[in-house]
Amino acid sequence: MYKICVFAGTTEGRELVEFLASQNISVTACVATEYGQTLLSPADNLTISAKRLTEPEMVDMLLKSCFDVVVDATHPYASMVTENIVAACAETGTEYLRLLRSGAAATEDAVFVSDIAGAVEYLNTADGNILLTTGSKELIKFVSIRDFENRIFARVLPMEESLRLCQEAGVKNAHILAMQGPFSEEMNVAMLKSVDAKYMVTKDSGSKGGFDEKIAAAREAGAKLVVIGRPPQKDGLDYHDTVALLCQRFGFIRKSQVTVVGIGPGSKKAMTDEVRDALSQADCIIGAKRMVEAVAGGHQTVHHAIAPEAIAGFIREHREHSRFVVAMSGDVGFFSGTKKLLPMLENCDVTVLPGLSSLVYLCARLGTSYEDVLPISIHGRDNDIIPDIRRNKRVFALVGGENGMGNLCRELTAAGLGFVKISVGEKLSYPDEQITVGTAEDLQKRVFQSLSVALIENENANPVVTHGLPDDAFDRTETVPMTKSEVRCVCLSKLALTEKAVAWDVGAGTGSVAIEMALQVRKGAVYAIERKDAAVEILQENVRKFRTSNLTVVPGIAPEACATLPAPTHAFIGGSSGNMKEIIGLLLQKNPNVRIVATAIALESVGELTECMKHFRFDYAEVISMTVARNRKAGSYNLMTGQNPIYIFTMQGGKL
Repeated sequence: MYKICVFAGTTEGRELVEFLASQNISVTACVATEYGQTLLSPADNLTISAKRLTEPEMVDMLLKSCFDVVVDATHPYASMVTENIVAACAETGTEYLRLLRSGAAATEDAVFVSDIAGAVEYLNTADGNILLTTGSKELIKFVSIRDFENRIFARVLPMEESLRLCQEAGVKNAHILAMQGPFSEEMNVAMLKSVDAKYMVTKDSGSKGGFDEKIAAAREAGAKLVVIGRPPQKDGLDYHDTVALLCQRFGFIRKSQVTVVGIGPGSKKAMTDEVRDALSQADCIIGAKRMVEAVAGGHQTVHHAIAPEAIAGFIREHREHSRFVVAMSGDVGFFSGTKKLLPMLENCDVTVLPGLSSLVYLCARLGTSYEDVLPISIHGRDNDIIPDIRRNKRVFALVGGENGMGNLCRELTAAGLGFVKISVGEKLSYPDEQITVGTAEDLQKRVFQSLSVALIENENANPVVTHGLPDDAFDRTETVPMTKSEVRCVCLSKLALTEKAVAWDVGAGTGSVAIEMALQVRKGAVYAIERKDAAVEILQENVRKFRTSNLTVVPGIAPEACATLPAPTHAFIGGSSGNMKEIIGLLLQKNPNVRIVATAIALESVGELTECMKHFRFDYAEVISMTVARNRKAGSYNLMTGQNPIYIFTMQGGKL
């Protein structure tokens, strides 16, 4: 079994120990204090040494353990410790590998000094309170700062040793901030403001050490950042290259850590702390360009991708990164690509963190609840929401495309819904956020952001969900047949449609049955097959009238015209032109479990359907005879007039 020793004085060192402990090897982690030991997760193959080792003690340990390699992951400023490790490895003939922490890029609004003495010299020329974030070990070197007792505030680890060193240096108890990181930008800002600090002193701890958050916080709080430069570093590798080298040498298997996060409307202030922490700790951030630019801290690798396949492919091909974050807009469960992405990440350790959806955010801004709102997306989707707005009092819409919101307002106005109230949200959560309220007709000439959201309110909505439209609701002529309302209601009930059904209406006529099917099958599809040109024309008019975008008119004679249609789950046969047996045969060929409802008035049609019912040997078959009588005026009286009796056949080859 391989044996590896890690001197783990940094975040990267602890991450390396955690990774190595997941492999089938023996790992020894050396930390300087018992507190450092508490930061490491225990494992059966992990031994922890929690004390400061002298060079002779290091030599003794290396001789006894015979490590295959020693990884020096100590802090960049712990130069003496590094010298001892190098010397011990050289004396024992043990391979030495240095894990280097990346340094910070220069920033114009910071003061860089070579050492603590340089920092003291600079701060003695300045006025105002000072927040020291350099730890407690070298705190004594800052005591020569003018008015040290009143100006200095020290952020140190919550340990007895740290507090003792603060007291020895003369730091007031009220000026000691004993806390454990990591510290977010917001927390740094809060500390700077709470002590009224004009200066923040830090070492170049790199991105992993929270340096980027310190830069941003100092800028936000109006404080000057004083950066103490690093001592010269020995040659080495960064974390990713170190892990890649160890994997290549020892055959380790590296499982990618992937966190899928909802970033909310977009601004960092609207994100959860969990999401911000995940982003700050990421090695690589993946997402749409606008989102990545909004959340990346500058130290991570970024990759622009939207399609789940592209995201998963990039993660598979780039094992050099240990922590991926996939940024999703809004919430991960609200019209998000997360649903398709997760099954593609089965070989990764995946965490999903929710975000604030645009629905929740907009309704909060409007001061209204959202439990009765129907959410719909027409961003990148072919979705006609007009029927939903007709039947629901409140609809939330995600709208995309160039001036998609203006186009939606024009469509609503053209559909006779120009009176509906629309509250449009643009750039939500950003400083230039804008919410515009008006009617669809008022807003149709406005130009909105390409990605906008809207709460649409229709006080005149018709929420009826049952079938049974009145006959006069349809365009019709005397020469084109139509299944009347009462018969249509029974037939639709016998069909037992589902929300995602694929339904055929064979011999559709005016399309009354097909239209009612389409209104119920909101997430499915309906195909209306009709051979007469005059009927096709009226059928298409009714499709436009009811805006049933999920209904397709198929001109032609069944069954030939149906050959290329998708397999139906349900079928209504109102007319067969003498091809009943062939039509039913095709339906069963397409789907042996299809549910069929057919009507017949002529006795010949009844006989034809009866023969089909016997021939195909359905698992379920039922026939009813139905007679409807309507009232008619006869002077001051109402007399009932009987209509032609009709036979309704229901047949199914198995369960849906």
